[in-house]
Amino acid sequence: MRLVQVLIPKGTRSAVLDTLDDQGIDYAVFDEVGRGDFEAMVQFPVPPSGVEPVMDELIEAGIQEDAYTIVLSTETVVSQRLTALVERFPGLRISREELYARAQDLAPANSTFFAFLLLSTVIATTGLLLDSAATIIGAMVVAPLMGPAVSASVGTILDDPGMTKRGVRLQVVGLVAAIATAAVMGWLLRQTVLVPPGLDIRTIPQIAERTSPNFLSLFLALGSGIAGSLSIMRGSGSTLVGVAIAVALVPPAATSGLGIAFGLPGVSIAGAVLVVVNLLAINVSALTLFWVAGFKPLDAGAFEGVRASIVSRIVVIAVAIALLSIVLGAVTWTTFQTQAFEQQTRTELQQQFDEADIEGVELVSVTADYEPIDLLLGNEPRVNVLVGVPRDQEVPPDLAQRWDDQLTAEFDRDIVVRVGFIETQVSDGRTREQRPERLVSPGVSR
Repeated sequence: MRLVQVLIPKGTRSAVLDTLDDQGIDYAVFDEVGRGDFEAMVQFPVPPSGVEPVMDELIEAGIQEDAYTIVLSTETVVSQRLTALVERFPGLRISREELYARAQDLAPANSTFFAFLLLSTVIATTGLLLDSAATIIGAMVVAPLMGPAVSASVGTILDDPGMTKRGVRLQVVGLVAAIATAAVMGWLLRQTVLVPPGLDIRTIPQIAERTSPNFLSLFLALGSGIAGSLSIMRGSGSTLVGVAIAVALVPPAATSGLGIAFGLPGVSIAGAVLVVVNLLAINVSALTLFWVAGFKPLDAGAFEGVRASIVSRIVVIAVAIALLSIVLGAVTWTTFQTQAFEQQTRTELQQQFDEADIEGVELVSVTADYEPIDLLLGNEPRVNVLVGVPRDQEVPPDLAQRWDDQLTAEFDRDIVVRVGFIETQVSDGRTREQRPERLVSPGVSR
């Protein structure tokens, strides 16, 4: 519930009060003696979703748009007409004036924004190198990216170019600064003993996850943007929602910076593409949700122009996401193909072993050295097979070639097979007490 306080200009008191009576709203009126342009102040309770339509009616009755207006959140309101008001104004959507104020509060000062963002990047970079998901999530609590993302969309919807430009600028410059910070940090760490000299960051799972982005990453960004917008629109903003937005942006930015530091352009480009796609997805989802919710510019006369601008921006962002999603689609498809190849290879060789039923011989492992980039470049898959063989059993000398021929025919592509053998020992399944005692001849001590 909200408590609205409005100053009534001279000569409009009767019209304003009649409007409130027509709306079925209980109100209290106080004489105004502090400012000469106003004759009274009226305050009244109304549900959050009713603030905007009631204020529109009051503006038509003579309330000035730039008049002194306060909207307060209340704990409890006792009113005979409250039930009827709640039924008339269902929902929890806040007014555009309250949305505007919340968006301003969410966008911190530049010094505060960059300080927290750079600290978040340092923590996230550490978490990536340590392969620690908990550390990365902790870094997201610090990241202040929710404010700029929401304020950019709110500024667009409410026709405030200044708020829009600042929100976009903080996001773009902030993420570029995050990439640079991770790159500098990665380079400095390489000069110390904290990072092994031969470390391949592509083998770290938390980094590999950001270098192979797929469509699921896009859903994360879209969901984060919607959650952030919904939390502000419903007046229930939470830092946990900001964490979801930061997860979609800061770790990929840190990954891109580490790719620069370690001289891996593929890692850097993959991380940067993920950052851009997620950034666009967050903004377009927030912008679309605010538009669908029916928010209009503070200046009613600018509605038509703003609507056309919003539609064009949504289309441009959607096209950009579609183009960049080609990369995500390619990664998704190639990852699926390579993983399916390894699974099918493992199944095929295991079936051959089961059919052969050779006593003592065991298929230890089957792995495929086949990455998405190999599929795109047309490189041959390399299958590594490890077989356990008893010491007294001979190994077929042409086993690798036989499997190569079988797999090549099965998958209709050239495949390189490498087979390794290890000596195995298999227990007879009996305990020491169940085995017959061996007779030991007496020996001669020396």
